Amino acid sequence: MPVEFLGIAGTNPASEVTPRTGDPLDLEYTSKLARAHEDNGWDRILFAYHSGSPDPAQVAAYVAGRTERINLVVAHRPNVAYPTLTAKTFATLDHLSGGRFEVHVITGGSTADQAAEGDFLAKDDRYGRTAEFIQILKQAWTSDTRFDFDGKHYRFEQFLADIKPIQQPRPRISFGGSSAAAYAVGAAEADIFALWGEPLAGTRDQLATIDAAAARAGRTDRPTIQIAFRPILAPTEELAWEKAERVLGRIKDVQAGGVPASTRLRSKTPENAGSQRLLKAVAAGERHDRALWTAPTGVTGGGGNSTALVGTPETVAAALLDYYDLGIRIFSARGYDIYDDAIDFGRYVIPLVRSEVAHREQRKAS
Repeated sequence: MPVEFLGIAGTNPASEVTPRTGDPLDLEYTSKLARAHEDNGWDRILFAYHSGSPDPAQVAAYVAGRTERINLVVAHRPNVAYPTLTAKTFATLDHLSGGRFEVHVITGGSTADQAAEGDFLAKDDRYGRTAEFIQILKQAWTSDTRFDFDGKHYRFEQFLADIKPIQQPRPRISFGGSSAAAYAVGAAEADIFALWGEPLAGTRDQLATIDAAAARAGRTDRPTIQIAFRPILAPTEELAWEKAERVLGRIKDVQAGGVPASTRLRSKTPENAGSQRLLKAVAAGERHDRALWTAPTGVTGGGGNSTALVGTPETVAAALLDYYDLGIRIFSARGYDIYDDAIDFGRYVIPLVRSEVAHREQRKAS
């Protein structure tokens, strides 16, 4: 499988280093950012979700009309809509986008953010609901006959979707998590298993766990593995690390200015296993392997996608290829200055990685 790159479909220019000053949905910026990804070699963009965000599915439909090639990955939490409705909504979006839709199913790592939308299930129960949700999506998208479902979380009779996705047999479903329950569900049901960027040794351990869980589920294949980093690029190593320190200072300045209204609800001590794993990497040191930097993770309290790859484009590309050698095939990358970094990463890093992957595949074939 060729390597793929996933960017972010932000709806405003805010990030950890840039406080939001305007509306949560800036349509001109949303279009500009999507086109910046499409025009600079990216394959996919993620429309993120939290309890107060603009609806990612509707934003994706808007972007579909303003792009031509890039795949639109819509984050969705099973607590917010019944799966039969979701299946029809997303099949419709696949038609609107000309077959460019994918879904990233989020179980929910913050009890507070789940409760903000009326979801009070315990964490492991949420994973059980996610498993049923994905199973229903798959069947709704592919079944030509009416079917029943009688699970712990969902029950219905004689459903048949009149609208099916354009993509055959169906759009890809991605999923993320690092708890025992997450490994079991994702390894069994997901097409793509998303991880946050850990040191190589920790990533290798996670892949072994996913492989074992997939085997227990009766799969003969592993889900395609995706991993997420925050790239910090400059023409020299020295300049890249100077830039990294400036980024860290900017994060602290934004935090000192108060918590933005759009910040996700989460406890000071993260509940989700993925963030806990990242904080262990922080405790082990700020610099790991070729270019991994955990200082932003420490400052943000393990706030999700927060580990950075720092260096020249050549160094960052080489670091990504280290993960490619482990079996990673999708790289999620989101800079701190989101628009400019999407262009720079697309121009200077993506071609290097694609070229080296092509060379390696040629050597294997010969």
